[in-house]
Amino acid sequence: MNFNLKTFTEGIRNFLSRYLNMNSDRENEEATVQAIRDGIEFKGATVWILICAIFIASLGLNTNSTAVIIGAMLISPLMGPIMGIGLGVGIYDFELIKKSFRNLGIATLFSVLTSTLYFLITPLSDARSELLARTAPTIYDVLIAFFGGGAGIVAMATRQKGNVIPGVAIATALMPPLCTAGFGLASGNPEYFFGAFYLFFINSVFIAFATTLGVKLMHFTKKKFIDPKRELTVERIVYTIIALTMAPSIVLTYNMVRQSYIETAAYQFVNTQMNFPDTQILSKSVTVQNGQRILNVSLIGKEVPEDSILAVESRMPQYGLENVRLKVSQGYQDKVDLKSLNSMMFQDIYKDSQEKIERQLLCIDSLKTIVGRREQLDSLGMEIAPELKVLFPKIKDIAISRMVYNDLDSMKCDTAMTVILTYSRRMPAAEAIRFREWIEARTGMKNVRILEN
Repeated sequence: MNFNLKTFTEGIRNFLSRYLNMNSDRENEEATVQAIRDGIEFKGATVWILICAIFIASLGLNTNSTAVIIGAMLISPLMGPIMGIGLGVGIYDFELIKKSFRNLGIATLFSVLTSTLYFLITPLSDARSELLARTAPTIYDVLIAFFGGGAGIVAMATRQKGNVIPGVAIATALMPPLCTAGFGLASGNPEYFFGAFYLFFINSVFIAFATTLGVKLMHFTKKKFIDPKRELTVERIVYTIIALTMAPSIVLTYNMVRQSYIETAAYQFVNTQMNFPDTQILSKSVTVQNGQRILNVSLIGKEVPEDSILAVESRMPQYGLENVRLKVSQGYQDKVDLKSLNSMMFQDIYKDSQEKIERQLLCIDSLKTIVGRREQLDSLGMEIAPELKVLFPKIKDIAISRMVYNDLDSMKCDTAMTVILTYSRRMPAAEAIRFREWIEARTGMKNVRILEN
C-alpha cells in the first residue's frame, strides 16, 4: 500500500477544519463588540454589585470558605473593562482603550477601599490559607489568566456562550487578589498588598493580551479613520501601550518561570537529600537577599550535625542549585523563619484537614452501604413471608443473614447469604431445588447457602 503524503496532509487539514473552525458558531461581530462595550461601564448599579461582590469575597477569604469566594467571582463584573482594553488594542480603538482603563481604575479603587474597610472592622484578623495563597503570584497564574482570557473572547464571539463566561471569572480569579490587597492595607502589611496587587496586575495584563490575540486571529474589523494622520497617531499610541504593558510583563514572567524552576529543584533537593533520622522538615522556601538566592529550611527534632548539613549542601549543584545557598534552622529558636513556618503550617493543616474529611466521608458512605444491606436483609424475611406461604406452604419459618464461613483446610474465609428454614413437613428434592432458584432470583444473590432445622 503506497503512502500518499498529499492525501494524508489534506485529510489532516480537513479534519482540523471540521472540528476547529468556529465560523458557523460566530456571533455577529458588531454584536460581540457591543456586548464587550456594554460591560465596560462602572457606575450606578454596576458599582454596587461590585461592592457587594467584594464584601462577599472578603468574607470568604476571612472565613477560609472556597465556596463563598467562588460565588463572589461569579457576581463580579471586573472582566468587562479588562476585555475592553484587549478589544480596543486589537481594533485600534483608542477611545475604547481610554474608557476601559478609566473604568478599570474606578473598579480597582472601589474594590480595594471596600475590602480595606471590611478588614478594618472584622474581628477575624488572622491570615488564613485562602488569603496567603493570593500574596505571591506564580507562572501558573500567568497561564490561567492567558487561557482564561482566550476562552473569554472566544465565548463572547460565539452565539452559544453557555457557562464559559462564569467559568472564566472563576478561573482567572480577579476578585481575591484585590481583597487580599485590602487586607494588606488594613493590617499594615505592604508585602501582602504589593504581592496581591502584582497578582491582579499579571492576571489583568494576560487576560487583555489573550483578548487582543483572539481579536487579531478572528480578524475583527479595525476602526476606520477619516484622517490618515489620526490613524497613524492612534496606531503608534496603541503599539506604545502594547510595548509598555507587555515588556515588563515578559520580564516578570521570565523571572517567575526561573523562580518556579529553582523552587521545584530546591524542593526536590530537600525531599530527597534532607531525610535525617528523628528529624522533621517544618518549612522550606526560596528567598532572595541582596541578590543571593537562599534556600531556607526549618527542622525540628534531633539536631543534625554541621558536617552532615555541609555534606548535603555539597550535592546542591547536582540539582542545578549551584548559585543557591542553603540556610538551615533547627529547633524553635528565634532564628526559625516564623513567617514562612506559619504559612506552611496553615497550608499543611488545611490540606491535612481536607484529606481527613474526604477519608471520613468515604468511610461514612461505606458504612451507610453496609448498614443499608444489613437493614435490607433484616426486613427481607418479613417482606417475602406472604409469597412463601403461597409458593412453599411446607416452610414454617425462615431466617436470612450474611455469614462468614471459614474453610479449615485452606484457612480461607467466604461471606455468603445464608437461609435457615424450619419445616412443618420436609419439602421433596424437586421442590427444594425450585426454592433455591426462587430465593436466588428473588434476592438477586448467587451461591445462597440453605440450612435446615
